[in-house]
Amino acid sequence: MKRHIKIIGIGAYLPKKIVKSDEIDQWLSVHKGWSEQKSGVKKRYFVDGETASFMGANAAKQAIDQAGLTLSELDCIISASGTLEQAIPCNASLIQKQLGLENSGIPCFDVNSTCLSFVTALDMVSFLIDAGKYRNVLIISAEISSVGLDWKQKESSILFGDGAVAVVLTKSTNKAGIIASHMETYSEGAHLSEIRGGGTKIHPRNYNENTAGDFLFNMNGRAIFKLSYKYLPSFLDRLFENTNLSISEMNLVIPHQASASAMKIIRKKLGVPEDRFMSIIENYGNMIAASIPMALYEAVEQKRIQTGDYVLLLGTSAGLSIGGMILEY
Repeated sequence: MKRHIKIIGIGAYLPKKIVKSDEIDQWLSVHKGWSEQKSGVKKRYFVDGETASFMGANAAKQAIDQAGLTLSELDCIISASGTLEQAIPCNASLIQKQLGLENSGIPCFDVNSTCLSFVTALDMVSFLIDAGKYRNVLIISAEISSVGLDWKQKESSILFGDGAVAVVLTKSTNKAGIIASHMETYSEGAHLSEIRGGGTKIHPRNYNENTAGDFLFNMNGRAIFKLSYKYLPSFLDRLFENTNLSISEMNLVIPHQASASAMKIIRKKLGVPEDRFMSIIENYGNMIAASIPMALYEAVEQKRIQTGDYVLLLGTSAGLSIGGMILEY
C-alpha cells in the first residue's frame, strides 16, 4: 500500500577540504591518473576538524529552512549513517544538541544499515508519518569515512569521501509517496565489507600494534559486486511486483555511488539510459549512506526530478544487503 509522504526540504554540507585524485596518487606513490582511472573519482571532500554532528546540523538547517519550518516544529530526528561520531550516545542526539534543541525533548535515534541507512530510515519512518505518529521528521546522513580508511588497500580507499545530507519529511496531500520498498540480506557476504574492531569482540582497550588493522575499513569490492550482481535481478522482480510499473518507466534511477565501474555495469544490466541514471561519484566519491541522498539533492538542484516523477532508489550495503525504493516524487 502506498505511503503518502513527501520531501519538503533537502540540504547538504560538504567539508571545506577538497582532495583531488592527483593528491591521492601522490599519497599512494602511484602514477598520475591511476586513482581516477580505477575509481572514477576526480575529487572528494575530507573533514578537517568537522564532526559528523556539526556537518549533520548544518545540512539540517538548510533542509529545515527550505521546508519553511522552525526547529520547534520537528517531531523526530533520525540519524541514518554508517559511521558513528562516538559509541554512545546516538548521532541523532548529538545533532539535536548542535541544533540548539537540547531542551526540546524531540525524540532522537539512529538507523544504521551502513550504505543503505538513508533508504532504511526513510522506509521505516514513512509508516509512522503515514499513520499520523509524526508530522515533520528530519533524517540526516552524516558520514566521515576518511578517518578509517586503510590506505594499504589502494583500490577501496580511493573510493570514499565525507559529507552530510538532510531531508525533512511530512505527510503528502497529493500523489507523492512511497509506492514500494524492499530489502534483502545475504550474510554469506557479511565479512566482505567490515570494520572488525571497536565493538565488544575486539574492544578498543585491546587496540595494539597487532590489532591496528582490525580498526580500519576492510573491503573486497570485487566479491561484493559479484554477490550483489547475482541477486539483483530477482531482487528487482520482487521490488516491482504488484506495482504495475517497470524500471523502464522510472524517470530517474538513483543508485548508491559505490564505484564508477560498478554503476556503469549495473546501468547497462538494467537497460537504463544515461540521462535517467544519476551518477555523481566523480565529484564526491562514495559517501556511504550519504551517497543516495546526495545524488537526490543534486537531482533536485539540477531539476532532473519534477513533481509526479517516478524515482528508484537502489543500493547495496555491508551485510550483504540489497535495498530499493520506488517513489512518486
